[in-house]
Amino acid sequence: ITTALCRQYAAKRAKAKRKPGTIWTELNHLRIVTNWARKVRLITEPTAIELPRKPPPRDKRLTRAEARALIDAAEPGHIRLAIVLMLTTAARSGAILDLTWDRVDFERGQIMYADPEDDAHRKGRATVPMNNLARTELEAAQKVALSEYVVEWAGRKVGSIKRGFAASVERAGLSGVTPHILRHTAASLMAESGTPMDEIAQYLGHSDPGITFKVYARFSPGHLKKASAALEF
Repeated sequence: ITTALCRQYAAKRAKAKRKPGTIWTELNHLRIVTNWARKVRLITEPTAIELPRKPPPRDKRLTRAEARALIDAAEPGHIRLAIVLMLTTAARSGAILDLTWDRVDFERGQIMYADPEDDAHRKGRATVPMNNLARTELEAAQKVALSEYVVEWAGRKVGSIKRGFAASVERAGLSGVTPHILRHTAASLMAESGTPMDEIAQYLGHSDPGITFKVYARFSPGHLKKASAALEF
């Protein structure tokens, strides 16, 4: 693996219309793997894995009014439930589609996205409280549940919500909205309300609060205000 090879790969992926962030992530995964391989002495030669410039964080997010419009535009059923859970728990769509009723604790008011019986590492799957909106939607869904999965269709697990989600976005009069943007929206709204960064990190399932701070601190109402006040002349 050489620097030239990494550049060729990045150019090829860009030509295939892959986003810069996707290309960076792919090569970074390769770097992580080769670093591990050297650590356990599976390989001995150093690898010259060059990463392209990391793109800035995506800043697309919804206002509260847009989020409400998206919920209202979703047809009753599994799409609306998934959208509500993404906005109220900041969970990724994959975690929501894997969620089973045995991990929804109405008595304690908690949702446990991490499956204790799943040995695979699932990124960012936290245990979070359910707010009033989430509880209302979950209670209604449980009454008509036909399977163990919280988000279901005709008694079966839902594999993807892309089509139904896109239709809801269109009916809401929005554009360029993806499921991940709902997670970003939830986190930024928490930051804007003054929620401490370490709490937001726990909500998002971030193992490193520094990541949370780097992305969301700027949305906090008190961010850098003390520093700014020191520069009054």
